[in-house]
Amino acid sequence: MKKIMFVLAAALFTFTGCMVDEVYKGPTSIDKVSFDPAAPTSVTPVTVTVTVKGIQPVSTATLKFGNEAQPMTPDNSGKMFKGTIPAMPDGTEVSFTVTIVNEAGFTTVSDPYTYKVGDPATDWTKLKLNEVYGAGADNEKFFELYNASDFTIKLTGVTINKDEGLTWTGIAGEEIPAHGFFAIIGGKGTTERGFTTGFSAKKSVILELFAPDGTKVDTFQRGDKDESGAWGAKLPEVQDSWQRIPDGTGNWAIASPTCGEANATSGTDDPDVKQ
Repeated sequence: MKKIMFVLAAALFTFTGCMVDEVYKGPTSIDKVSFDPAAPTSVTPVTVTVTVKGIQPVSTATLKFGNEAQPMTPDNSGKMFKGTIPAMPDGTEVSFTVTIVNEAGFTTVSDPYTYKVGDPATDWTKLKLNEVYGAGADNEKFFELYNASDFTIKLTGVTINKDEGLTWTGIAGEEIPAHGFFAIIGGKGTTERGFTTGFSAKKSVILELFAPDGTKVDTFQRGDKDESGAWGAKLPEVQDSWQRIPDGTGNWAIASPTCGEANATSGTDDPDVKQ
């Protein structure tokens, strides 16, 4: 009888041990997934954090978004992992999941999470006339804009008046990256996306930059109207360009042209330019 009881106890112990072993080799559960910031902009990477539960150690944690898959970094506990989704363009809808594989070979995939990238409203005061050049041939003359903000500025509907008449309008697809430059090259219609009027390096002139809603955001003025009330009064000719030094914020000075690139670090004052 004692022998029978011993066999039954051994069998029960073996069965229980198998059950424990099966639980031990089960999948790892995902406890929580979060991302920060919750409302990212086009210059903001997103940090994804996942915490897990389970007896089995995690072998890999992978952050998947779009066509990308990136390994996540564990903390010292091995229960928390972090990964980064790089900054995406304004308006992008991002969907991501987290995949956990433990050392027993079990895979667990999180629910999908989504967010939309959204930049703040454009600060038009950050859009500047940055350089103007009128000494070359008509197809060489240019106006340059500068974006002093941390976000891309779309130029659709932005306008420039020369001598109080429209000379250029931005169209869809034209934009300036953060702290970047946009050159409008060619006067009198000599280029496809240049300005429509002429521009002289030896006459009085006023250039006015307007936001799409018609608000004037910047001005370049050299000289004044003539006695008849018209722009174009004769002034000393300038062979180089007028540039804001430093870009976007400084006073106007004369320096060698830097079309589409950072302006010079120093230049010569022009007493005819209104600062």
